[in-house]
Amino acid sequence: MSASHAADRGPRIAPPGAGRRHHHPLALVVIATAQLMVMLDLTIVNIALPSMQRELHFSSTSLTWVIDAYVLAFGGLLVLGGRAGDFFGRRRMFVVGVALFAAASLAGGLASDQAMLVVARAVQGVGAAVASPTALSLVATTFDEGAERNRAMAVYAGMSAAGGALGLLLGGILVDIASWRWVLFVNVPIGALVLALSPVALPIGAQRRRSGDRLDVPGALGASAATTLLVYGLIRASDAGWSSTGTIASFVAAAAVLAALVAFESRATSPLVPLGFLRDRNRATGYGMMLLLGAAMLSLIFFLTQLLQDVLHYSPIRAGAAYLPIPTGVALTSVVVSRLLGRIPLRAFLTLGPLLVTGGLYWVSQISAGSRYGNILPPLVLIGVGMGLSFMPLTLNAVASVRGDDSGLASALLATSQQVGGSLGLAALVTVSTAAARDQLHLLLRSTDVALTPARVRALRVAAGVHGVDMAIRAGALATVLAFALALLLRTRGPAALPDAAGGHERRETVRLRSARPDRATPTGGRSR
Repeated sequence: MSASHAADRGPRIAPPGAGRRHHHPLALVVIATAQLMVMLDLTIVNIALPSMQRELHFSSTSLTWVIDAYVLAFGGLLVLGGRAGDFFGRRRMFVVGVALFAAASLAGGLASDQAMLVVARAVQGVGAAVASPTALSLVATTFDEGAERNRAMAVYAGMSAAGGALGLLLGGILVDIASWRWVLFVNVPIGALVLALSPVALPIGAQRRRSGDRLDVPGALGASAATTLLVYGLIRASDAGWSSTGTIASFVAAAAVLAALVAFESRATSPLVPLGFLRDRNRATGYGMMLLLGAAMLSLIFFLTQLLQDVLHYSPIRAGAAYLPIPTGVALTSVVVSRLLGRIPLRAFLTLGPLLVTGGLYWVSQISAGSRYGNILPPLVLIGVGMGLSFMPLTLNAVASVRGDDSGLASALLATSQQVGGSLGLAALVTVSTAAARDQLHLLLRSTDVALTPARVRALRVAAGVHGVDMAIRAGALATVLAFALALLLRTRGPAALPDAAGGHERRETVRLRSARPDRATPTGGRSR
């Protein structure tokens, strides 16, 4: 944040009860449950897509919007949702986001046509964009720094990472025993429970903003439009080609909107992201790492699910269960990391984590049509441990050195990095997979010396499809190599500044990246404890 931006804020008085720490365990349950619900929806619908297609008569192309409508609204509006929490109160906006998410889930489950379902999914994404960043900022402002906050962050990071993989398992169960509508209906009772407990469990908190500050809605919509156009161009390229008029027009329009957005934001009095906010090297590096890891993870789930069901002939339930090593690895590793943070620098975790994920992804890319689950289990365990080493430190890194009244922005940018990375990465790797499969099929057809019976052609198509999936997963591994390279740029320093739980002044307090340095002066002239 720029100095002028920080100085304009001036002193603030938190409302009565804003700093009280009641119901800590219940608060963590409420926050973690909401985050799990939001993250589940990134993948739980994937298993139900064939059923949705049959009942509502989607075409193969239009069916992708059931996923894209949610992911694009979620990723495109996350920063606006985080800022809304900073402006209007985190608990208030958390409740608004969860309520909107649950209501849209009910509408989607009752959908009678394609348009109603796609619109409901988009509204779900809007609710998630408000609930998710305010949930993370509530963790940062509800729990005291040190071991207490580290444990809470471990639970939050574990829920965030595990939600996507668990969604595949739960989606398979619900589709098999009920119908596709229940992958949406399941959010309604969960959301109702979170809404009922929030007034009791969560602190009210304080609203903090400068006189004249306003939410930068045009900036948020511009960022969302640019991302949508870019994703559309990448998806279109896989079918129509990179040189098609529609693909080029999408990329040109995305660049034009992005250029206009930068020009607008540079002159805005209350920009969506203050220009100085990303000048912190560790913070900007962490966002870049999360973008790359998000691209790798969402792409892995998308492609491996196809391989398990279409090639290895797993049922939806069995395919979902196959992913359990990932959330298990993430959860167990996050607990270990939370206990080691006081003694080991964040950079150590953030260099080792992406390396393990890279190895796991390359290992997964060796799977063939004749592979057994014993060939799949070890690399998934490796990926789960690597993600566990990465997610919690990245979460802590995002809120380090951030004022309490900007923690919503910091956490929203982290979540935005993950979702936008997933959207762009998936779109790009679908193009890689399609091109690789097409080229491999042509090669196989030319080189075969046996009669091309229908059965033989089908076998060659399967082999080409597996090759395309392998190439896409290896491309995802390249993204995690880049994440490792970025981790080397992280500064290892003393106590990182975490937001004051009461939200008043910036405090130079732990996480400790090396050794404690007591009595270090804060930027505001105070002394760290």
